[in-house]
Amino acid sequence: MNITPRFLLALCALRVAPALLGAETSGGPAAAPVRTETAVIGGGCFWCLEAVYEKVEGVTDVESGYAGGKPETADYKSVCTGATGHAEVIKITYDPARVKYDDLLAIFWDIHDPTTLNRQGADSGTQYRSVIFWSGEAQKRAADAALKAAQERFDHKVVTEITPLIAYHKAEEYHQDYFRKHPDQPYCAYSIPPKLQKLFKKHGDKAVKPDAPKAKT
Repeated sequence: MNITPRFLLALCALRVAPALLGAETSGGPAAAPVRTETAVIGGGCFWCLEAVYEKVEGVTDVESGYAGGKPETADYKSVCTGATGHAEVIKITYDPARVKYDDLLAIFWDIHDPTTLNRQGADSGTQYRSVIFWSGEAQKRAADAALKAAQERFDHKVVTEITPLIAYHKAEEYHQDYFRKHPDQPYCAYSIPPKLQKLFKKHGDKAVKPDAPKAKT
């Protein structure tokens, strides 16, 4: 067979084309990235809130942190004094196509007591205050409306602060996923299961379904 330069060029094109086309030749175009939003709330110890929201469908990440105070004092030892202006908070990253900001706030009212000023159970101090830090006017309107609706459910005044998020600081790494890492820690074992029970009882349609039990062999 007489192999011409034109034939060689055509053969090379056939071999190179799949690599240039990429995803289209190996199962179609790449999926569009999921658009996520964030919410920052505080209602007592961040270990407790984190443990609950990690079980909410559509939540992709929950991070413990501090908000409401000065950056130079955003560390656990300083915040624990109650004098820094910070609150222990969680930052919730979620997919708004699967769970709404309003849904996150509905859960919030049920898993802490928004009528106790600077206190949740035995945890006392401004760092344990009930607070919603909003980002953008849409979140502010939603938080204001949610608080007004929540007030109708409580006999005592709801003292939850609604304030703009100026700065957020991630807490130390040993605080992250604390309940998952230390489920038998006495404080966690006492405080968190009742909150999880409220989530599954009152907001079961928004909760992650538990894993099915493994079949016996």
